[in-house]
Amino acid sequence: MTKPGHALACPVFVLKAMKVFFRTIHLYLSLAAGIIIFCSCLTGTMLVFEKEIEHTLHPKRYYVQPAAIRLSLEQLIKAARQHAPKAKLASVMVFNDAARTVEIGLIVPEKKDRGGKAAQRENRKPVMAKGGKDSKGKEADRPNLSVFVNPYTGQVTGEYSRKQSFLYSVEMFHRFLLAGKDSLGDWVVSISTLLFLFILITGVILWWPKTKNIMKQRLKIKWGGSTKRLVHDLHLVTGFYTSLFLIVIALTGLIMTFKLANQALFAITGSKLIKEQPKAPQSKYQPGAEALKIDAALQVVAAQTALADYYTVRVPKDSLAVYSINVLPKGAVETAADTYYVDQYSGGIAGSQLFAGKSLGQRVRAYVKPVHTGSVYGLPTKIISFIVCLLSLIFPVTGVMMWLNRTRKKPKVHRTMELV
Repeated sequence: MTKPGHALACPVFVLKAMKVFFRTIHLYLSLAAGIIIFCSCLTGTMLVFEKEIEHTLHPKRYYVQPAAIRLSLEQLIKAARQHAPKAKLASVMVFNDAARTVEIGLIVPEKKDRGGKAAQRENRKPVMAKGGKDSKGKEADRPNLSVFVNPYTGQVTGEYSRKQSFLYSVEMFHRFLLAGKDSLGDWVVSISTLLFLFILITGVILWWPKTKNIMKQRLKIKWGGSTKRLVHDLHLVTGFYTSLFLIVIALTGLIMTFKLANQALFAITGSKLIKEQPKAPQSKYQPGAEALKIDAALQVVAAQTALADYYTVRVPKDSLAVYSINVLPKGAVETAADTYYVDQYSGGIAGSQLFAGKSLGQRVRAYVKPVHTGSVYGLPTKIISFIVCLLSLIFPVTGVMMWLNRTRKKPKVHRTMELV
């Protein structure tokens, strides 16, 4: 015969067993990946405001006093080439902001004894670009030096090589532990991110209170309590308020890292994963015809598009190629640009790849990196991302402190009997 209350005791026992199980997973995964997670959160915090830091430290490089007449892009390109004679032109970035300089992207041959070997290691295997494209062929076309030119005077205001900057090293540590893509460091960071996701999920399960009174305690920090209580509250309370944001950051990191996660994104959105981007159209070659100037090519696209934040122009590589012009609409994320192709002889639009015309999977995938970095909605989301990453540094420290407090054995008290 079943005793009264025995039927209710089984679910309670099961819940307790599950909580012990999740606590064990949470503990050992945290101990295994805690250092890597701490380093990833620290470097991620430093990278949130990378662009703002550069603009604040070097304002003269990016901003000038506007004037009435702008020089042609041909003149600005000439000034940049005189600044770096051995460089090859890669791209020209023109901002609609009248106070911004024009960025001339150049390809400078890297010295083998300095950056050459590192670059070879980084690009040893083909890199899957946005949308799944093999970008190995495009790596050589990416600028490694940006020269900033005053659009009104033609004066070079500065240069910037991101690969030689401190924050680039921070990013490489954040992504690969400075070991390069597809290296052991890459796998360590990727697996640690996966473990971090499980740590966050089990943490939410362990946090979930039984009663409303316990919930009230876990929603605020008791600053006047003991050190042990303060450590406990910092771990649980900050974990609750940041867990959702950190889960999103971890998930987006996994999508950018693992091919399987990227494929899952396209499967969930019901979209086909395109491994290769459509090839750019070709210009209709006209023997003896003079090729279109870069200023005219830009005007063709600017006249047919709405107000944009900036235009990135890539010049034709040969007599059959086209001008490739990326247009970032006003207020859009950097990965949501439209691309137009201009025939270098006729000056007509030879084709286009519009962001709105892409599949749902491609559009969602374009937002993965901005969400991960916190730049998706500009300054407000960057501030949130910075605060969340900064608070996440508390978890490994407080977690270790809580674990040490539990493992410390209390000295046994021996009682001696007095004989009367």
